[in-house]
Amino acid sequence: MSNSKDADPHPSRWRRFLQYIEVPTDPGVPNTPWLNRDLIPMPKERRTYKIWSYFIFWCIGGLSISAYTAGSTLLAYGLDARQAIVSLVICGLIVGLLSVTCGWMGERFYCGVQVLLGHAASMQQLTAAHYADSSSRGAYFPVIVRAFVAIFWDGLQAYWGGQAVAVTIGAIIPGFAHMKQTLAGGILLKKDFIGMIIYYVFFIAIMRIPPERLQKPFIVSSVMFSATLIGLLVWAVSNTHSGGPLFQEKASPVHGGTGWAMLFGITAILGAWSGGTIGQSDWTRYANRPYAPTLAQLIVAPFCIIVCATIGIIVTSCAQEIVGSLIWEPFLLLAALQNYYNDSPRVRAAIFFAGLSCVCAQLGMSIVLNSVSVGMDISGVVPRYINIRRGAYLLAFLGLASNPWQYLSNASIFLTVLSSFGIFFASFSGILLADYFVVRGCMIKLEDCYIGDKRSIYWYHNGVNWRAPLAWVLGVFPTMPGLIMTTRDATAWNVWVRIFHIAFFVGLLISFVAFSVICCISSPGNVGIGALYHEENSFEVEDELETEEKEKGPV
Repeated sequence: MSNSKDADPHPSRWRRFLQYIEVPTDPGVPNTPWLNRDLIPMPKERRTYKIWSYFIFWCIGGLSISAYTAGSTLLAYGLDARQAIVSLVICGLIVGLLSVTCGWMGERFYCGVQVLLGHAASMQQLTAAHYADSSSRGAYFPVIVRAFVAIFWDGLQAYWGGQAVAVTIGAIIPGFAHMKQTLAGGILLKKDFIGMIIYYVFFIAIMRIPPERLQKPFIVSSVMFSATLIGLLVWAVSNTHSGGPLFQEKASPVHGGTGWAMLFGITAILGAWSGGTIGQSDWTRYANRPYAPTLAQLIVAPFCIIVCATIGIIVTSCAQEIVGSLIWEPFLLLAALQNYYNDSPRVRAAIFFAGLSCVCAQLGMSIVLNSVSVGMDISGVVPRYINIRRGAYLLAFLGLASNPWQYLSNASIFLTVLSSFGIFFASFSGILLADYFVVRGCMIKLEDCYIGDKRSIYWYHNGVNWRAPLAWVLGVFPTMPGLIMTTRDATAWNVWVRIFHIAFFVGLLISFVAFSVICCISSPGNVGIGALYHEENSFEVEDELETEEKEKGPV
């Protein structure tokens, strides 16, 4: 099998440059316009995640700052603290079930969601070469949506990470903690920007570690942040001897009754988690055996999310009684405590370790939910030159360039719009699950997912399975009027707004049913072909490069 670096004995200067920047290869896996070593079915030697590894994985995802602050969303809908906790239990269970179903394909075929979503809608081969040579332009849409949302979320997570770094440094140097200089027209504190740059330095260093070797850093992060959560909970309850004022307030639903408020809050949180659930195969592909992730997904994921969010509600409520402010972000609470205790050395020591744990939690969360999955998506666009690591670095650069401090200055509208992208992910999930479990009976011809022409049984009509975009539109359309009305007027309340507030369930169910029915009426063909799981040594990489050069002729 030839490699692109040997294709031309006298390459031009530009060709030599392109050859130089190609990503590393593995024996028998050349870089082609269709794949690289990160996109093929994960070889056995790289499948290192055991059952305990996924326990730690979900400690990173569930015991996180995002989960800690989830209660703020539920209380914003007018729920009281106890109703919010009940809603969190429901959310956690649903996230666990979705993680199992969306990750099922990854642990069976050892491929990421990009490849597996491709066989449903001919979205395989999401490459620039494919875009130029075929009409499968619809294949780019899931990648564009996922990457676009991830850019802003990654910027937001990095900004929070930078603030956590600033708190950690401020615990050592009190003068840094009290620094008041600002940038960006007074929106951005200079200390937070410094912290953000330092955060990115650590991020770049950690992303040098391949995903299959991240278990030990994940252990350190989860243990440190778990200790911080326990410490904050003990401090809060011991100082108030109660749950704080939030547990004494009565429910006052913003719209409708309590049932509607709970449903809206559950949907909002599921929408925020939708990108992580649909991307489960990006991590279950590293499982060393089938069912390795399942126990963690069903038990650890709900448990960690529920416990972390509940602690967040209790600590925030108690802290409001102690310091007089409602502070949801734990790192900002740490900064407030340093001021409250007048820079006491003992308090600063505790804040240093707690702040460091917040930094580690943000790094782990960014890698788990953003960097690896989106890095793989970007790698699929130009696999010869971008792998997971380079894709993650590109995402980090774009996240910084998005100026998160700017859009957080108008956070209410921006986060409403950004969270609404969950309706797109929900419809993608519905199509993915319907195609795999209902239409194809869990059978995939894996090698055809890596062929970008009519030789593939998933080529459909010029590279597009028209059933998928139709089902996607049917799932998304009912929620769009409510989205537009809500962004224009936050007080709007009608049937369209109600549908928008339950967009995750609407999009998931409609797209699932629609795709199943459409395929029943008009079969995509070649159903029942393939295997139920990936057999070792059964996958062979075709030399797409030679085929492409024969078709195009000499350069």
